[in-house]
Amino acid sequence: MVQNLSSPESTIRPYFWKKFVDNNAAKNLTREKFSVSIITQFYPPDYAATGQLIEELAAQLREDNIQVNIFTGQPAYAFKQNKAPKVEQINGVKVQRSRTSQLFSRRILGKAINGVLFSVRTALHILRHRNKNDVLLVTTAPPFLCIVGYLANFFFGIPYVCLIYDLYPDVATEFGLISADHPITRFWHWLNFRIWFRAKSIIVLSETMKDRIVTRHPQVESKISVIHNWADADLIKPISKQDNWFACKHGIDRQFTVLYSGNLGRCHDLETILGAIELLKEEPVNFVFIGAGAKHKLCQQKAQKLGLTNCQFLPYQDRINLPYSLTACDLALVSIAPNMEGVVVPSKLYGVMAAGRAIAAICEPHSYLRNLIAQAGCGDCFNNKDSQGLANFILTLAANPSQAVAMGAAGRKFLEANFTPKIIAKQYSDVLDPMKQDARLLNSLVACAIAQQLDGAEIVHSFRKIAQKANINTR
Repeated sequence: MVQNLSSPESTIRPYFWKKFVDNNAAKNLTREKFSVSIITQFYPPDYAATGQLIEELAAQLREDNIQVNIFTGQPAYAFKQNKAPKVEQINGVKVQRSRTSQLFSRRILGKAINGVLFSVRTALHILRHRNKNDVLLVTTAPPFLCIVGYLANFFFGIPYVCLIYDLYPDVATEFGLISADHPITRFWHWLNFRIWFRAKSIIVLSETMKDRIVTRHPQVESKISVIHNWADADLIKPISKQDNWFACKHGIDRQFTVLYSGNLGRCHDLETILGAIELLKEEPVNFVFIGAGAKHKLCQQKAQKLGLTNCQFLPYQDRINLPYSLTACDLALVSIAPNMEGVVVPSKLYGVMAAGRAIAAICEPHSYLRNLIAQAGCGDCFNNKDSQGLANFILTLAANPSQAVAMGAAGRKFLEANFTPKIIAKQYSDVLDPMKQDARLLNSLVACAIAQQLDGAEIVHSFRKIAQKANINTR
């Protein structure tokens, strides 16, 4: 019967689609769409951006009738809180937390130890709950967490999707912590390939991050989906500075204000920003830094040393204040340090767009930010070290505030059309859905078979051999 299959697609594809549909339709008719377990070290009450984004994603997926379970750690970056309930139900999402507390979470070694401890706890959690979820969404918080997903699939056949926030070992090599040809680096790249090749899918946050992965591992290109971060436009809305209690409280409602909000770390370009601040020290422009990070304290020290009185520094704000802190400015800064393009992705961009504020991005010439900001018409981009260009742009907007307002409005409109929780959750759902994953792989296999002009028996044999490795039932 099978041997009579001919090579044209009109005959081959229906045969495999019938197999696929017969095997999957019945189990998807009478239940929730599917269940997903999201593994992330950070989750509210942590104020880490990754945790807050996962919380919004989980809530939106639950609204879309997807069962969501979260496994996370104890708070490390929370306001006056270092313990959270071990198990709780939040808006239909089950949250389970490791008993492991965070140790020395502000130091690199402490972060590494915490990451190892959390990964071990995650492995034990998966072992106990291995039959309760259709798919794992494993983040790179901590960087080596995806190894646990690989092992869960290897031993128990649990499908997993990798969500890459920061690209390792590239972060470590660009920081100079280890060399690019160090044995640890080479082993890490080898391990990445094994993990990504076995994964159902890989989610990255920018086109340049995808390019960086594909350059080194072209074999996994078909598995990669680019899904941007987002912001809740219902939570963060434009507010004029004069009507903004936060701006009035801190005295930043009267002058043209440039804001840097969030983490100011090693992967951000502080030098270009400081150069612009120094150039504008005699101008009626105020710079406000809200947050923390490895370079936040350094920025304060340099500003004091240079005698820059046009700077103001504030700590991280509680999430309920975010709609007010993000709108307490006329222009917001986003920056990526040299050589870090495609290694990290600044999530603050989307919150600024929701706030309806103009954006000045400091990045490399090939950055994804340039295309995105140009499409949105919400600001301008500047090369690293171009402090003069940044300063000129700030002066232009300060002299033409209506232009800044128009840019901010354009950015919010672009976000509402492309980067809301509902829009992005749909993209995640399409990647995570086991049935759609298998369908994408099936299409790829059939197309490949047709392109190679295999006869019917060869196609069936090849399909079953590959599909067995990919956990697709062909019986």
